[in-house]
Formats: sequence, structure tokens, C-alpha cells
Amino acid sequence: MAIRVKICCISSLEEAASAIKAGASALGLVGHMPSGPGVIADDLIFEIARQTPPPVSTFLLTSETAAPDVIAHHRRVHTSTIQIVDTLQSGAYTEIRKALPGVKLVQVIHVLDEKSVEEALEAAESADALLLDSGNPNLQVKVLGGTGRTHNWQLSRQIVDQAPVPVFLAGGLHAGNVRQAVETVQPFGVDLCSGLRTEGRLDARKLEMFFEALYLT
Repeated sequence: MAIRVKICCISSLEEAASAIKAGASALGLVGHMPSGPGVIADDLIFEIARQTPPPVSTFLLTSETAAPDVIAHHRRVHTSTIQIVDTLQSGAYTEIRKALPGVKLVQVIHVLDEKSVEEALEAAESADALLLDSGNPNLQVKVLGGTGRTHNWQLSRQIVDQAPVPVFLAGGLHAGNVRQAVETVQPFGVDLCSGLRTEGRLDARKLEMFFEALYLT
């Protein structure tokens, strides 16, 4: 089965078109965050989502943690998927699913230590998929993604082996390490932001090199 590729931090219709042309199966569209790259306005997220052809998925990255706020955020942008980058309040999954029955929910797990494995398996009981990243929500200013750093892939492999839902791997991936990452973790998909950019802009050459490295046999 081919590895799915989600290209995150999409900042324009032009970047979206470039990512899709290169082979992306999903686009990450970053809403308001306490820190990190790629944040764009909700009206631009809506426009990119509206113009993205199926079967390419559009992911709203939201830092909201209360169900009414997540629902309201999605209703402004109408993406096919919500990527929840922080821990939801109790009962929020049920409330979100009731309000948005056709929308997929992907829970981000920031892989820090063995406790992250437990956190991931608990989240997998409610989410449609997991995304393993290298942020740290425990800092005074939360880091919820876009770090450009790898994490402990052995812990990620434990999650992949035990989780009953698809798992995406993120965090510091690029053309030089993606094959090792895929072989080590065996994820359903990979997710990239900074590893495909030069001075903040999506780099066509890095895109080409990445897909060549990913599918090299």
C-alpha cells in the first residue's frame, strides 16, 4: 500500500496546486496557533478547501479544545478533516461527531515519552486517525507542531503496532530521512511542513526530491 503524504502549512492556492501536482493526498491548513509556522486566515482556509479536488483531503489544524469552539472553527472553513493539535475536553469527541457527522477527526499526539503511547491508544478509541508529532503542549507557550524536529521513532512504532486506527508520522521529515522513518515506524502516512520549504516557501525541488526518496525501491 502506498504511503499517504500530507503536506502541511499550505499558505496559498498556488502552494495547494503545487502540492497536489507533486503527489500529496492531503493538505494541512493551519488555523490560529499559540506558536509555530503556517498560520493562515480562516477565509483562505475555506477558499483552499473549496477549490481542492477530491479525493485530496483538506485538514483544518485547530488548537481549540472545547467542542463548541472546534465546531464553530470548522463551520467557518468546511474542510473534510479536523486535525486536533491539543487535548480535547472531556466529551468533546461525541459532541463534535454529533454536530459534524461527515467530518473525519485526527488527533495529534506529541511523542515525548512512554506516556505518549498510552495517550495515543486512548485517543485511538475516539479518533479516526492519529498523527504523531514532535511538539510539547506542556510548555508555558504550547508548541503544537511545525518544530522541524524528529522524535523517538521507536515509541511511534509501538503506537503504530497497537493502534486500531491509521497513524500518520510527522516531525522533522525530509528527503534525507523519510525512507528510514517509514521503514522504522511503518506509518499509514507521513506529514511534512518545514522539510519541503526554503525561506518559508514550498520548494518545488524539495518536493521532487522528497517524493523520489519516498518511493525509491
